[in-house]
Amino acid sequence: MTSVLYDAQGPRAKRRNILYSALFLVAFAALLWWVITSLNDKDQLAWEKWKPFVHGEAWSTYLWPGLQNTLKAAALSMVIALPLGAFFGIARLSDHAWIRIPAAAIVEFFRAIPVLVLMIFADAAYSTYSNISSDDRPLYAVFTGLVLYNSSVLAEIVRAGILSLPKGQSEAAMAVGLRKNQVMRFILLPQAVTAMLPAIVSQLVVIVKDTALGGAVLTFPELLASVGPMSAYYGANTIASFTVVALIYIALNFSLTSFASWLEGRLRRGKKSTGVVLAPAAVGGTESTGAGGAGGGISI
Repeated sequence: MTSVLYDAQGPRAKRRNILYSALFLVAFAALLWWVITSLNDKDQLAWEKWKPFVHGEAWSTYLWPGLQNTLKAAALSMVIALPLGAFFGIARLSDHAWIRIPAAAIVEFFRAIPVLVLMIFADAAYSTYSNISSDDRPLYAVFTGLVLYNSSVLAEIVRAGILSLPKGQSEAAMAVGLRKNQVMRFILLPQAVTAMLPAIVSQLVVIVKDTALGGAVLTFPELLASVGPMSAYYGANTIASFTVVALIYIALNFSLTSFASWLEGRLRRGKKSTGVVLAPAAVGGTESTGAGGAGGGISI
């Protein structure tokens, strides 16, 4: 089948692709066999290494508290960064220079600084200028850095999503008498949300993973930081600990992307309305009216 982007493959190209696929599968199987054999030779696949994660002690003592802190920091960051990013993204599209220029400066400034640097600065600022306890300070520093950086990135996503819409959308809305804020709220944003959703979800996944930076630098007791004490307690059980934590991260991010895919499909289906559907009674009433008119009158 020929497409605009590529031509249909011929017999030689098909045989070549089958050969490349077979070679890739053989190489992947060999690599997987080498990894499993190496782990088995080092006794990393022994039941004693994985037994603590089957019972509840490792989960209740190390994994669940770390997962709670990860979810807390990520949820706080998402709740604050999403509306803040939308605000600055819309502000960058303002016709007023006194709104547009400061918003652009703020977005570009915080987007250019690594999120880890923002966390360290926030931790130092909270330590010097606030009364937050040393136990709560890492959490505040982590979600402050995440909010400042990710709200700037989300602002650019919002701005790009709105600008991607056809210009005729806003022109038609203004032609029927809508004001600029009404055009943004009722016309542009509802359409741009569907287009922006994949990029927004990708950034939310980044927020979940970047909480690990706080554990590495600011002693924030998140999920990845639980690997060190957990591995030491169970006898240098590093491979199994990292594997379990990686699987938890995969499950979290997969759940987030799956929900986003479901929401995006629901939004797209909701926009495929075919118009108002008349009830059978309304259709019958119309027919009766027509019949009465043809007969010479309508009874009231």
